[in-house]
Amino acid sequence: MKQVILTGDRPTGRLHVGHYVGSLKERVKLQNSNKYDEIYIMIADAQALTDNAEHPEKVRQNIMQVALDYLACGLDPQKSTIFIQSMVPELTELTFYYMNLVTVSRVQRNPTVKSEIKMRGFETSIPVGFFCYPISQAADITAFGATAVPVGEDQLPMLEQCKEIVHKFNSVYGETLIDPQIILPDNEACLRLPGIDGKAKMSKSIGNCIYLSDEEADIKKKVMSMFTDPNHLRVQDPGKVEGNPVFIYLDAFCRPEYFEEFLPEYSGLDELKAHYQRGGLGDVKVKKFLNNVIQEELRPIRERRKMWKQRLPEVYEILKEGSKTAREKAGQTLQDVRHAMLIDYFDNDNLLK
Repeated sequence: MKQVILTGDRPTGRLHVGHYVGSLKERVKLQNSNKYDEIYIMIADAQALTDNAEHPEKVRQNIMQVALDYLACGLDPQKSTIFIQSMVPELTELTFYYMNLVTVSRVQRNPTVKSEIKMRGFETSIPVGFFCYPISQAADITAFGATAVPVGEDQLPMLEQCKEIVHKFNSVYGETLIDPQIILPDNEACLRLPGIDGKAKMSKSIGNCIYLSDEEADIKKKVMSMFTDPNHLRVQDPGKVEGNPVFIYLDAFCRPEYFEEFLPEYSGLDELKAHYQRGGLGDVKVKKFLNNVIQEELRPIRERRKMWKQRLPEVYEILKEGSKTAREKAGQTLQDVRHAMLIDYFDNDNLLK
């Protein structure tokens, strides 16, 4: 069996460091591991329209922004197929067939759907398209025969629902779809990076993000304004590192060599944490260190992004060719699905048999 990856992002804004540590960094690592035969990276514009139907220009403008972020992070169009979801209409047809295999109550129980509905204030006015988000995602994954899906922790319920749809389809129509495996980041701090305001999740809609494309001065301003332990009022006060965004970011980004370069008086992160916990270490010093760490991590990404921004016609061709390749692959799966469901009426005169 071919080893295939499918993953992607909604183009509702530029990508941020939460995307990077939660998924993008892992995608690049997997891409360069030579363990996978095919890698598909989807810009999920159709899913973005489920809660932006009245603002299609927002989605349209951000497609190129997300593509630039992908290329800046190291996704290579020679190794990964980068494509636009709505340019593969076969995905919509698969979604429609899968809808018959899922109950309304099951979608309502999906924790990710519930939290997203609450966050967007939909309450009783939920767009049907948004409500069917997990089913659409299952179509995306199965259309490319994905054997592995690298995601952040918040997408786990979506992947679990996809696996249920695969099992249901195969039990009803015969073995047709591939059951995907979930790949989570190894570093626990990367599973769900909090916002700089201390809220549970970094979110473009809330505006509590550090973007991959942020300039050096913007990053510094955001880091220095980050929420920290509210009870750590004076340098000598003991501080908490658990749930402290500054230390969560250090867990996610810090490498041993950064201490040698920027904070040589400490042997590593454990020693820094211990000092903060017993008191005598101020938030400003820790934030200055974190700023240096993030600047080093994002500088090459920002520089590559600026380079690709000067080559937009080339980015356009990458998306166009990637979408063509993706459509061919999804078309093969759709053909298999139609055959399994006995609705391939005009193939080999099947309707007459």
